Amino acid sequence: MPDSHSPRTLPAARVPDRVSTDGLEEKWGEAWNEQQTYRFDRTAERSQVYSIDTPPPTVSGSLHIGHVFSYTHTDTVARFQRMRGKRVFYPMGWDDNGLPTERRVQNYFGVRCDPTLPYEPGFVPPHEGGEGKSIKAADQQPISRRNFIELCVRLSEEDEQQFEKLWRYLGLSVDWSLTYQTIGDEARQVAQAAFLSSLERGEAYQAEAPGLWDVTFQTAVAQAELEAREYPGDYHSLAFHGSGGDVVIETTRPELLAACVALIAHPDDERYQPLFGTTVTSPGFNVEVPVLAHPAAEMDKGAGIAMCCTFGDLTDVEWWRDLQLPMRAILEKDGRITRSTPDWITDPQGVALFEQMAGKTTFGARKAVVEALAASGEMIGDPVPTKRMTNFFEKGDKPLEIVASRQWYIRNGGRDFTRAGQAQNLREELLAAGRQLNFHPDFMRVRYENWVQGLTTDWLVSRQRFFGVPLPLWYRIDEHGTVRYDQVLTPTAEQLPVDPTIDVPPTFTEDQRNQPGGFAAEVDIMDTWATSSLTPRIPTGWLSDPDLFSRVYPMDLRAQGQDIIRTWLFSTVLRAVSEFGELPWTNAAISGWILDPDRKKMSKSKGNVVTPMGLLEKHGSDAVRYWAASARLGTDAAFDEGQMKIGRRLAIKVLNASKFALTMGDEGADLLLDPALVVNPLDASELANLRRVIEVATEAFTGYDHTRALEVTETFFWTFCDDYLELVKERAYNREGQWSEAEANSARATLALVVDAVVRLLAPFLPYSTEEVWSWYRDGSVHVAPWPNPDEYLVEGAQPELMDAASAALIVLRRVKSDAKVSPRTPLLSVTVSGPAELLGLAQTVSSDLEATSHAQTPINWVEGGEELTVTQVELGEAPKRQK
Repeated sequence: MPDSHSPRTLPAARVPDRVSTDGLEEKWGEAWNEQQTYRFDRTAERSQVYSIDTPPPTVSGSLHIGHVFSYTHTDTVARFQRMRGKRVFYPMGWDDNGLPTERRVQNYFGVRCDPTLPYEPGFVPPHEGGEGKSIKAADQQPISRRNFIELCVRLSEEDEQQFEKLWRYLGLSVDWSLTYQTIGDEARQVAQAAFLSSLERGEAYQAEAPGLWDVTFQTAVAQAELEAREYPGDYHSLAFHGSGGDVVIETTRPELLAACVALIAHPDDERYQPLFGTTVTSPGFNVEVPVLAHPAAEMDKGAGIAMCCTFGDLTDVEWWRDLQLPMRAILEKDGRITRSTPDWITDPQGVALFEQMAGKTTFGARKAVVEALAASGEMIGDPVPTKRMTNFFEKGDKPLEIVASRQWYIRNGGRDFTRAGQAQNLREELLAAGRQLNFHPDFMRVRYENWVQGLTTDWLVSRQRFFGVPLPLWYRIDEHGTVRYDQVLTPTAEQLPVDPTIDVPPTFTEDQRNQPGGFAAEVDIMDTWATSSLTPRIPTGWLSDPDLFSRVYPMDLRAQGQDIIRTWLFSTVLRAVSEFGELPWTNAAISGWILDPDRKKMSKSKGNVVTPMGLLEKHGSDAVRYWAASARLGTDAAFDEGQMKIGRRLAIKVLNASKFALTMGDEGADLLLDPALVVNPLDASELANLRRVIEVATEAFTGYDHTRALEVTETFFWTFCDDYLELVKERAYNREGQWSEAEANSARATLALVVDAVVRLLAPFLPYSTEEVWSWYRDGSVHVAPWPNPDEYLVEGAQPELMDAASAALIVLRRVKSDAKVSPRTPLLSVTVSGPAELLGLAQTVSSDLEATSHAQTPINWVEGGEELTVTQVELGEAPKRQK
């Protein structure tokens, strides 16, 4: 039965003379904004709400087609849930802090940050709009940190306006009153409060430790930000000197020879077992180092024995920790060798060699060492070219180094720890949480599990950058002027958010800054993921609006790309489990990648991305959304304008077919939406098939398979246009009154009912064209109308297979004319159709519609025989002349 939103009759449709998809984005975008169609209902109880944790796109210049792809997937879910009666909480954030924004500001304005400089009010940057250019650091004007941050905020706000314009044009059903910035006051307050909460629980801690370091950006890098790339190098065979002869090792990093603290071999390696516990001296520097065993050494790699330097790679760090080796670091944060000779190098030859290296880059130092050892004969043979997988910062161009520095960490399961006197197995907690989370598709779960199981370090959250959320900390300075990093000062909850370089800790005054007995500010900012991991708490009012928080949290859906499962998804689960002991959302919808025509992933770094606005204007938003929605979650999809053209044809067909179907019958006649009027078997069959489509589409959407919902609806719609509409149009028009009023109204009601349902079924995918059709005959928006219910279209005794038989008969009757190359309007003077009894019986049931559609002048002669319907005899008349 129709629900209360579906009256049985409506006034005649108000259809424009000419229909088009052109201009619908502006028309309906303005209407949705004015009518607040997608505004969240703050009075809704949690059981009535469907809340979405939307990815805040990085504000670094422009969106690309991959954003349109994945955000469309989310929007189809939001629209479906809204039509299912949920109050949809659908915010949008802007990820505007961090390195990408800083780099863009440097190039856009021609500036760089120098924290030692004073603030300059009313500063005017030297350049304006250096988009696409790369201004050398030497040509960038140094400015204060505050001036630099102001420029970051300014440029981010300009980008956000363009992003919102594109999202609105695409038709995202976001509540635009629910926007936030990851550098905004609310986000900074949440991020700092969450960090202080972690600190109080013992999950946040600082440590002086070796860590990955990017020498270009002068910042520490977390494990999740690594990218392994192939990098060229050379193997050098170097001879260490022992009492029993030389021990030859192979290394690609001879410049770190001065930092060698041991030679390491596998404990089972018989070649080196006699050496374990002895010492050797290093070539060139003549420093004595032990030969030790460790199971991580690879017997079949190179010489089977390696030097451990502090530090060449992560294996060195592992050996250094496990074997409690000394720290002999020679590489500084700027990527150059330390300027002063280390105290462990005492041999005059070693001192002289180090002086040749001091202050040089790793490349310059390598050249000096190799030349010296080649001359001394301690390098065996020539370097052998090789390629090795090397860690890079995902945004960097140079291999990462390992540098010891003071950093802040958050425990993430990479290492065991003790809380309140009890050992914590956080890794198992996080794995258990992952098993409770509904991944769509489910096979993406393994990526999460592999990441958690493969963690080897805690999460490094401090960054030596400028534009981001400051770590909310100060440190006491003792009476001798020494900063006591072990005496941490924190703000009160009421002070948040704070900037320690500007604000003052409780009980202190500004004149005590950097003074003996006073305080020093923490100048590092948080990793951008430390804020992004809190997106379920930022727009939901965790700290500022407890009432809202109780209505929307935990959230229902996290939608995101597969490449950031290890970063965004994992870190969000970590923060929620640590704070609340539960998942932040129930479902995780994971999109695939967009591939270019060569089947390579599209990315800005590869330069093969396509910007979307031109495509949206060229094909129309509905068409681009159709292409995006045609790909399932977790499945990579090729960038395909051909698919967009198909989507545009579908959107146009929705308009034209709906206009045709809604204007049958007498001019000004009421629109019939009453299944009780459906008395013809063919019409009842069409509604039965519609019911099946609604059931399948609903089940698919409920299971986060938007593509299946689109497929089944689209297939039904094209069959409706090509077959059913053609079959019944003569009966629906009933120009000469050859059908009874009941038969005509049966066709008209079915046409209206199908359009009314299909427009709603396609609304999540084609929001503009479906809204246009809806406006012709209904008030309000289709996007807040109820999702179709199969019970609305129930007709007793309906035979779904009848429509299939009618379509099969129509196909063979059309083929006769197409084979004869005559007009479809050519009359059939006589025609005989044969086929199997069951199929023939079904087709005979709709003879009158088939005869009217095919312009048969005499009844169709049905003859039993054969396995499929076939025209066995036909006589064609003369095609009617076109009327001018």
